[in-house]
Amino acid sequence: MREFARGFYLSKEWRRTRAYIVARDHGLCVKCGRPGEIVHHKEHLTPENINTPEIALGENNLELLCRDCHALAHASDLPTDRGLMFDEEGNLVERELLS
Repeated sequence: MREFARGFYLSKEWRRTRAYIVARDHGLCVKCGRPGEIVHHKEHLTPENINTPEIALGENNLELLCRDCHALAHASDLPTDRGLMFDEEGNLVERELLS
């Protein structure tokens, strides 16, 4: 967690909003359907927008992702194409995404 956002992520408002998003998305990653773990800000938080409710807490800017899809959302230099991923055995396979 970035230092400027530490207080935000520890706040009651964030915990309440996070729980709502997990329930709204049925506990599943909205990209691949696996169990979701991270409530992701589509428009990333910055020191400039962290106090803007529509960005920081707005449900239209939040989605539940698994760790792999969250890493893809933040990746700038991917080791593979976005349509590919490594399976449990290290083989390169097509990524299954929900439409």
